[in-house]
Amino acid sequence: MNQDHLITGGWLIAVMTEGPGKKLVQRYFAVGHPDQGKAEWTCVDRATQDGPLASSPSDGREPVQAVNPISLFAMKTYGLAAGEVKLLGEKPPRRWMTR
Repeated sequence: MNQDHLITGGWLIAVMTEGPGKKLVQRYFAVGHPDQGKAEWTCVDRATQDGPLASSPSDGREPVQAVNPISLFAMKTYGLAAGEVKLLGEKPPRRWMTR
C-alpha cells in the first residue's frame, strides 16, 4: 500500500516581508524539505529576494511560520520537487493546506 499521503515531504511556510511604504505583506511558500527548520531557513533565503523580512510579530503572526506539512502525495500532485521553493502568493493557499 502506498503511504505517500502520510509521509511529510515538505512544508507550507508563511513569511512576512516589508512591501512598499513599509507595509507588511505575508507570502506563502511551498518548500520541498521534510525537515521543518531547514524548510523555514530555505524559505527565508528565498523571501529576502522580495524585500526585507519583518523584524517582529504583527497581528499575532510570526515573521516566519510553518503553516503545515506537505505530504509526498501533495508534492507529486502539485509538482513540488525535493529542495524546490515555490512562491504561492499572498492569499492562504487552501489546496496546499490539506494532508
